[in-house]
Amino acid sequence: MAGISGSENREPINEQEVAAKYGSIRTEMNNIYSKITELEMEASEHSLVINAIQPLDPARRCYRMIGGVLVERTIKEVLPAVQQNKEGIEVVIARLNEALERKKKELTDFESKYKIRIRKNDGESMDDNSKKEGSAQGVLVGPANA
Repeated sequence: MAGISGSENREPINEQEVAAKYGSIRTEMNNIYSKITELEMEASEHSLVINAIQPLDPARRCYRMIGGVLVERTIKEVLPAVQQNKEGIEVVIARLNEALERKKKELTDFESKYKIRIRKNDGESMDDNSKKEGSAQGVLVGPANA
């Protein structure tokens, strides 16, 4: 069993392994970024719900989706649950941000250890005039009458 864990933590010995490890770290970072974004959207939705129902009468009926089932409750019952869910989401976002910072540090350490430099695209190596022209690309819209 010690041999298995030792092989996972061993140092990459060739360029392909270094590139694979680097790609793996970048993929993990992208996954964390996307999860943070998803949870921030969910927290934002919770905030909208809280702001919408907070000023209303606590005895008023409202509906809440629980596991795919729409349940009738009162605002008095639903509001604390929604607030608690939002707080839980914010805790998870904070943990994911910490994990992201650790991954960023791991990536920079890995880049410095193996002297990894990111190559610029050919389009980015153009002079300033051609950059300005290229950045002006967009969607063409026809006349309003057509």
